[in-house]
Amino acid sequence: MLCHGWPEHAYSWRHQVPALAAAGYHVIVPNQRGYGGSSCPSEVTDYDIECLTGDLVALLDHYGYKDATFVGHDWGAMVVWGLTLLHPTRVKKVINLSLPYLERGEKPWIELLQELFGDDHYFVHFNRRPGVADAVLDENTSQFLRNLYRKNEPPKEPQPGMAMIQLARAETPLGEPIMSDHELAVFVSAFESTGFTGSINWYRNLDRNWHVLADVDPIVQQPTLMIYGDRDPVAQSETLSDFVPNVEVVRLDCGHWIQQEKPEETTQAMLNWLVGS
Repeated sequence: MLCHGWPEHAYSWRHQVPALAAAGYHVIVPNQRGYGGSSCPSEVTDYDIECLTGDLVALLDHYGYKDATFVGHDWGAMVVWGLTLLHPTRVKKVINLSLPYLERGEKPWIELLQELFGDDHYFVHFNRRPGVADAVLDENTSQFLRNLYRKNEPPKEPQPGMAMIQLARAETPLGEPIMSDHELAVFVSAFESTGFTGSINWYRNLDRNWHVLADVDPIVQQPTLMIYGDRDPVAQSETLSDFVPNVEVVRLDCGHWIQQEKPEETTQAMLNWLVGS
């Protein structure tokens, strides 16, 4: 099951699906809650980790599977990590891209990010000023996504995140686009239909998720492949193996949008690991 990130869509896995299917896998590629044609509840708490992982379990039940290999990118990786903790018997193997396992720590995540990076960090902004970013992104959907889906330069230092509102209004985007105008139109159409609030509500549950995960075993026991982009502003974890002891790490020369920037290399890494793990 392939789980997309923010602000993406099932279409972000378009390069991987044919090869995985040709290798004999039944590939399930949902638009997750708040995206595409899937449901968009109005309550913020309907997007917490229990709801998001519950959707994946429900898909397994629908297709009659006891377990599956779950693949996540960006926020999709966060959900897959949560799934392994909340429903460990339903996860056979894990492949995650970009976002490493996030240690729970002593402070709720938004509180910690606010202390480290201030109010301008977009995670904090989404939580402390609800509705503001949603409106800006809704008004500038095409320009925002066109500016966002770009190749990254290698980060010179740990990056706290991008100023999403500034990015939505930027006249001159930086970096080479990672997709054609035809491909971009699929994403633009989806978000023009749904708006951004449902997907941003995933962020607004981070501290709630921190509490939900308080009493679960934090160690991921499943065989895991972690794929990083060396140009990704998202920091790579130095303690990954402490929490994911059965992990293999692959690094590709790309930015954040790994499976779209390096489709052949990503697909081959996945298939090689699935055969050998």
